[in-house]
Amino acid sequence: MRVELRKNTRFEDFGRVECNDLSPMSGILDDISMDGCKVHYDAPVNFSFEADYELRVRFSRFPTEPLTLIAHPEWSRENGGTTEIGFSVLRSPDTARFEEYVAWLHKENLDPDAISPVSEEEKCLFV
Repeated sequence: MRVELRKNTRFEDFGRVECNDLSPMSGILDDISMDGCKVHYDAPVNFSFEADYELRVRFSRFPTEPLTLIAHPEWSRENGGTTEIGFSVLRSPDTARFEEYVAWLHKENLDPDAISPVSEEEKCLFV
């Protein structure tokens, strides 16, 4: 078992990540925390560790409008033609909504009956 020392809890989640500066294809969100997220692409991705990227993230269990997050790559790993990138999330246009969603994941992790941030009337049509 691998122990990770992290400031914030990481939650497995699923979503679509679009960023034309990284790839014309969408990436897949693997996990998320208050600090950042891990995204994988099914192809090699060229990027710079010096740049910040605007990610449009559409969570599978959140309203259909994607969140706009400014993110900075912290690490990457290529494996069998896929690319994983770990991003730290910087102050972004949708920081408040992002934090609300991660707080809900935390609450859901403690209490599976936690109320979703999405109203019952609002259906999430995912990718």
